[in-house]
Amino acid sequence: MLRRKALGESVEQIQPALIIPTGKREGHTPSVASIYRALAEHEKTKAYPEAVETAHADFAALQQRDRNPV
Repeated sequence: MLRRKALGESVEQIQPALIIPTGKREGHTPSVASIYRALAEHEKTKAYPEAVETAHADFAALQQRDRNPV
């Protein structure tokens, strides 16, 4: 998706070629809004990699805490 977007294709042109690999909508094409959200998330990751890493670590710690309450 990123490569095709960088080559100038629109999200609407890319969308039909994408397939959701797992989950409730497995095998379906993602919505245009979902693609834009994924692109925005990718841009945030590039712009603020340390913030994203910290957020992921914090989330993992919360999940661990919830699995093993004291």
